[in-house]
Amino acid sequence: MRHKTLKGYLKPYWLPSIISPIFMLGEVFCDLLLARLMGQIVNEGVLARNQDVILHYGMLMLLVAACGGFMGISCAWTASVASQGFGHDLRCDIFHRVMYLSEQQTDKFTTGSLVTRLTNDITVLQDMVNMILRMFVRAPMFFIGGIVMTLSLNVRFGYVVLAALPVLAASVVVMLKVVNPMFSKIQTKLDRVNAVVQENVSGARVVKAYTREEHEIERFDAANTDFRDTSYRVFKIMAYLMPVMSLVMYAATIAIYYLGSQLVNEAAMVAADVTLASFQVGSVMTAASYITRILSSIMMVSMMFQQIARGKASADRVREVLLSAPVIVGGDAENGKSESGGEAETGTVELRHVSFRYPGASGDYVLHDINLKVNKGETVAIIGATGSGKSSLVQLLPRFYDADEGEVLVDGRNVKEYDLDALRHKFGYVLQKAELFSGSIADNIRWGNDEATDDEVVEAAKIAQADDFIMSFNDGYGAYVAEKGTSLSGGQKQRVSIARAIVRHPEILVFDDSTSALDLTTEAKLQKALREGLKGSTVIMIAQRIASVKNADRIAVLDHGSVVAFAPHEELLRTSPTYRDIYSSQMKNSDGGAA
Repeated sequence: MRHKTLKGYLKPYWLPSIISPIFMLGEVFCDLLLARLMGQIVNEGVLARNQDVILHYGMLMLLVAACGGFMGISCAWTASVASQGFGHDLRCDIFHRVMYLSEQQTDKFTTGSLVTRLTNDITVLQDMVNMILRMFVRAPMFFIGGIVMTLSLNVRFGYVVLAALPVLAASVVVMLKVVNPMFSKIQTKLDRVNAVVQENVSGARVVKAYTREEHEIERFDAANTDFRDTSYRVFKIMAYLMPVMSLVMYAATIAIYYLGSQLVNEAAMVAADVTLASFQVGSVMTAASYITRILSSIMMVSMMFQQIARGKASADRVREVLLSAPVIVGGDAENGKSESGGEAETGTVELRHVSFRYPGASGDYVLHDINLKVNKGETVAIIGATGSGKSSLVQLLPRFYDADEGEVLVDGRNVKEYDLDALRHKFGYVLQKAELFSGSIADNIRWGNDEATDDEVVEAAKIAQADDFIMSFNDGYGAYVAEKGTSLSGGQKQRVSIARAIVRHPEILVFDDSTSALDLTTEAKLQKALREGLKGSTVIMIAQRIASVKNADRIAVLDHGSVVAFAPHEELLRTSPTYRDIYSSQMKNSDGGAA
């Protein structure tokens, strides 16, 4: 991570961050000067019928306006460089942090909330930085410069400013006090909208299969309406501010003209000099222009505070992710000695008195006092009823979660001692739900090992029984896979996922019920190819079907989170009532189907 604080993300862009306000100073100075020049055109040119003066000051105004325009463009450009760079770096670091969060932290934030924080919240912060770099100088300089220029024309114009400022200041304070706490609620409501969208996009097929489109539309509408209503309440309050400020501004302008007319009359009575009187008329116009800028600066300040309030709510949410240190942190071990002091083992897995329940969950442990040893090159199957803890057990091996009690050892070393990358590189992990990425089939297989050659990709696909269907496509391995693999069937996606794990040449290959979409013939070919093509690799497979596991070297039978038996198929039939029950129920169902 580059920086621990959000303001640290502006440090690489310190030069444009400094130059941008300087350019803004120049733009404000030019703007204030233009109002004074306009007054001089009226006083010395229009009313005195002197066209040469009008042309002189007119050309000077064009030059000042061009200079101010250049300053404004330069300010906008440098502010954009700083704010966009700030947003880019922050978004990259937040995504980096999300990628390394532990499973329990991702579950806590929720996918929808993380999407909102990575997109909307960081965009709000970008806009805030851009506004601060431009308005932080513009508003105060218009305010101070406008007051100085107004008082230089006549001190009595200051009375109008003094009368208008308290009204505007009170309006801004009241608005911000009411609105500020609501910005956090808006972002939370947006989290919910994104969560519903994410769930329905990823689960579109389930929604269609159960004809629940209308239900999900209603659920989205409820979340979206809640977001809309909360936003509406905030912006309705803010909408009152603009008319109030406009009303005060026009009242102040009228007051300036009224006061200016008195000054013109006084000047005319004191000295019946047209030049003096015309000077006062130009001064009134200039004063009206300055009072507009002074009050506009207050409106700018209110907008800036509003953006800062939104930014603060977003900053708190972004900082929460940025400062979330991963709960599961690896050690520094990669290879070396085993616990016994000899050379490190390879391909072995052992669980010693392991108990586990999911973080934040109440109730009993999902796994109870598990003791299990898998030897190098062994094929071990795990079977049990739904909810018996099979997937939970294998998730402890690459440390997606940590055991609450006991030890998990890989290659004779406690998994907590490993560097996480080193530990997870030992595994090829295939989930029941195949997750594919948009790109070619070859890209998806090579995703497991980006250095794999074309021959290695093809060999992995052949072992996974995927080569035949891949070659049936017009583009073969170059065939495009749609997002989440929607262009492939369930069995095809599983086989591509298996090939992705195989091309990794892992020490330990884990199948988390990832052959469920395969028919028994294809699964048998797969297991045979695994034994021949991955000699020496340890295979741990979770399965629901006895036919899928009976040829394993040993089978672990889980019942209510405990290993109740661990032996080959034939021995389990003789010694394990639980295994016999599973076997009998499946064989009975099979016979019933045959009949």
